[in-house]
Order: sequence, then structure tokens, then C-alpha cells
Amino acid sequence: MQVVIVTGMSGAGKSIALKYLEDFGFYCVDNLPVPLIAKFAELAVSSENYQKIALGIDIRNHELLAEMKTVFLELKKTQADTKILFLDASDECLLKRYKESRRNHPLAGSGRIEEGIRKEREQVLFLLERADYVINTSHLLTRELRAQLEDIFLKGETYNNLFITVTSFGFKYGIPAEADLVFDVRFMPNPFYFERMRPLSGLDPEVRDYVLETPQAQEFLKKLTEMMEFLIPNYITEGKTQLVIAVGCTGGRHRSVAIAEALFGRLDSIEGCGVRVDHRDIYKDRK
Repeated sequence: MQVVIVTGMSGAGKSIALKYLEDFGFYCVDNLPVPLIAKFAELAVSSENYQKIALGIDIRNHELLAEMKTVFLELKKTQADTKILFLDASDECLLKRYKESRRNHPLAGSGRIEEGIRKEREQVLFLLERADYVINTSHLLTRELRAQLEDIFLKGETYNNLFITVTSFGFKYGIPAEADLVFDVRFMPNPFYFERMRPLSGLDPEVRDYVLETPQAQEFLKKLTEMMEFLIPNYITEGKTQLVIAVGCTGGRHRSVAIAEALFGRLDSIEGCGVRVDHRDIYKDRK
């Protein structure tokens, strides 16, 4: 029997994850009292109808969370294949989500939401340290979360808990606040100065080929790929779960888009990592 404990930070997407797991054939129970988890698993072992179970555990059980350590030992006695899925997000992202939903944090009381988030991080730290899978949803679309869950629980692919976002941007609109690594490609020849390519973007073959066929682009991509091949395994070893690589040009429409797409293609072949590409400013400079 397979048991997945779905936990993490409030507002990080646990409810959505449970819905997707239900789509994958899991019998899902949200907010089951901690003392009942092992008993529920014991009863389920004897039934063929409950061979895949997902249990949502969050801060609503905060007074009993400490008992989870004992529960894990009891689950082992049932011989259930137990995994912990931890949904996380940055404090800034969680705060924004709470403000948009106009809900208060369960640990904030009448105080500030930021204080509730801080208390929750302290209380769920031991679950994060025990987690088999950590997904940071700060910059994930719901379909991308579903894709990662499919990789883990349907395809059984190797998963090293690192999700990479390659994003293009225009310096004239500011550097992405979430970027971990920023690369400036304004040294490359600019298609903007060719009238026929000006209304196009780095997604169009003419612009893409113009940018990527330059010696500067080829050498840059070679060195950047080598750097990523060195950095990524070390990020994984250190427990990093989210990496945002920002590639910028002047307006974020031509050079940065072409380079970001090329880098995405090279990183997408790295085993054990999820990779997505995003073009923040691609439509802002249309003329």
C-alpha cells in the first residue's frame, strides 16, 4: 500500500495537490486528525480498495503535529510505503496569496500574517527535513504542478527536488525580483535594428537563427551550459528546490528570448530536474 503525506506551508497549494492525486487514483483525506493516521492506514491495508492513499496534514493540526514522528514509526509497522510530499513557497509569495484571498493565516490570530508564516515555518521544519519530495510553487502554474506530480507518482521518474525556471526579460523593465542568476546578453548583435525583424520575437525562426548563429551566442551558450552542468548538481546536494535563471536584453523581445529558449532546450535534458521557460516582457516592445 502506498501512503503519501501531503503537507507544507499554508497557501502553498496542498489542496490543489490533493485534487490532482485524487485524479491519479489516490483515495484522499484532508486534515485527518494526526492520532487517527496510523489507525486509518492499518484499516486500509486489509482492503484492496485503498492501496493508494494521500493524507493532507497542515497547521490546522498544529497542536498534534509533534506526534507525527511517532506516527511515522507506526506507519512502518503497517508495511505501508510512506512518502512525504512537502509543498513550499517563498514568504513573499505566501503573503501575496493571503492578501489576494483576504484570508488570515491560521497562526496569525489578530496579528500580522508575516508572523503567522514565521511561526508555521518553525513548526513544520521537521516535516520539510523528512520530506521525500519538495515542490516550491512560488512560480508554478497549476498545470506545471500537475506535471511534476505526474512525474513523481505516475511515471515514477527520478526526482531531485529542483525545479528550474528560465525567464527572459528586458532591462528597461527591471530585473526579475525572483531571479537567482542574471545574465546580460546585450553584447550580442540586436535584431531590433533590422526593420523586417523588429516586429518579430526570439520565438520566430528568422530572429532565432540570426541570434544563435552569431559566434558570440554560440560561445556564450557553450560556457553557460557548462556552468549550469556544474552548478545544478551542487544546488541539489545543498537542498535547493527552486532555481530562477534570468536572461536579459534591452527590451526582452529578441535576443533574451532566443537565448532563453536555447538554454531551456539544453537544460531540459538534465535528468531529475523540472524545467520551464517563461518570457516576461516579450509583448511589451511590439512596434
